[in-house]
Amino acid sequence: MQATMVQGGSPNKLPQQHQMLKDKQVKDLMVDKRRLVEVPYTATLTDTIKTLMANKVVAVPVAAPPGHWIGAGGSMILESDKQTGAVRKHYIGMVTMLDILAHIAGNVSAHDDDLAKKMMVPVSSIIGHCLESLSLWTLSPNTSIVDCMEVFSKGIHRAMVPVDGQSENITGVELTESASCYRMLTQMDLLRFLNDQQELKAIMSNKVSDKQLQAITDTVFGVTNKAKAIDVIKCMRTASLNAVPIVELSDDIEEDHTQLVNGKKRKIVGTFSATDLRACPVQQIQPLLNLEVLDFLKMLSGTPLYGSTGLRSSWREQVTCHPESSLGEVVEKVVSDHVHRVWVVDEQGLLEGVVSVTDMIRVIRLWYLTEFLQ
Repeated sequence: MQATMVQGGSPNKLPQQHQMLKDKQVKDLMVDKRRLVEVPYTATLTDTIKTLMANKVVAVPVAAPPGHWIGAGGSMILESDKQTGAVRKHYIGMVTMLDILAHIAGNVSAHDDDLAKKMMVPVSSIIGHCLESLSLWTLSPNTSIVDCMEVFSKGIHRAMVPVDGQSENITGVELTESASCYRMLTQMDLLRFLNDQQELKAIMSNKVSDKQLQAITDTVFGVTNKAKAIDVIKCMRTASLNAVPIVELSDDIEEDHTQLVNGKKRKIVGTFSATDLRACPVQQIQPLLNLEVLDFLKMLSGTPLYGSTGLRSSWREQVTCHPESSLGEVVEKVVSDHVHRVWVVDEQGLLEGVVSVTDMIRVIRLWYLTEFLQ
């Protein structure tokens, strides 16, 4: 596992009219952030899912008593008393919905009567089931927005930001970090901030299909509408995907509905995201797993928890754009619809590619560096 602390940086001096974004720091994004949502290492998976649902988040750090655990990458990310400095807890890793899904898919079948018992395992036992939670990232409050963009442009989805903290880099990737409390900064927080910056209006007017931008990922793997929910989860676990498009069954070729398929030039009829599982009451997961994926999403959208978690009816409503759409239009879709990717479709509604939040941050950063740091 890896733990990384990104300290404040100072990019080359920009022209005076472009000082604003350069001078912004991570702490400027943390003003309205609530206290960190976390779970103790002894929390069951059932309790962890309830915490995710209640707080409308898809990942939580796991806290343990100090001195008993090795954190991600040998890190020592600690919470200490502000007055005495006494260490109260040690953050040993991050658990995402995909980790929980991986545990479900890898340890139970759709007919397993023992699912309830398996959901009672401690959350600490599933840390690192998927790639994202193999690392625990922190960002200094003094990190520049430009440096923050670099971190999130590499596919890091979230980072912990210490409040009134002190950090000490030891050796290699090891890190000692102590603070009285932390806040969580996400890719979405950064993208919302960037969307409001006047300095970036020029890049926002560019088409996502612009060859210089390279905003579109044109290789897209999906699942067919005949795939069962449990098989989709297994595919996502194997490929470390947080979401997949659901495409119409092809009458021309025979396909294995238990595997990922090439989604290119296919009609998209839905999106299956790890986020969707937040709304599924634990006692109902088992009977739903063997449903076809669209039926699964339809049933999920009818549960009382679905609306309260702020999820979209992804089995009916697709967030899409066209190659000629501007980057600004795509960013606005992500921010307003609370999604992490926009599917790119042609005039016939056939899938051409995807623009993820990571892609958006990456192209904005590269354009900014090219325009103002050369």
